[in-house]
Amino acid sequence: MIAVHGVLHIIFWALAIAAFAFEVFALVHAIRTPANSFVAAGKQTKNLWLIILGLATLFGFSAAVQFLEPLNIFTIVAFIAAAIYLADVRPAVSGSRGGSSQGPYGPW
Repeated sequence: MIAVHGVLHIIFWALAIAAFAFEVFALVHAIRTPANSFVAAGKQTKNLWLIILGLATLFGFSAAVQFLEPLNIFTIVAFIAAAIYLADVRPAVSGSRGGSSQGPYGPW
């Protein structure tokens, strides 16, 4: 039983590191995106997303270095916030930079 607990601990720790990398990627993208792209895309402001993603990265770091348990409510909410940014906001603000949206086969 102890071996199973040790394996699960390693798996959860690896997932926490992957989630932290995901959150850092979202934060770096938000930092590099111009503020007017958020307004043009009709999303929340850049400052609000920087606060949300900054807190998400902080909680992700805490779980990755094991200050927090890898699966607690804060780390799960942090991952969800980064996922929402990358799935919804990132495509919208990236498309507003070029003036037209690009699909896999050209503009649409």
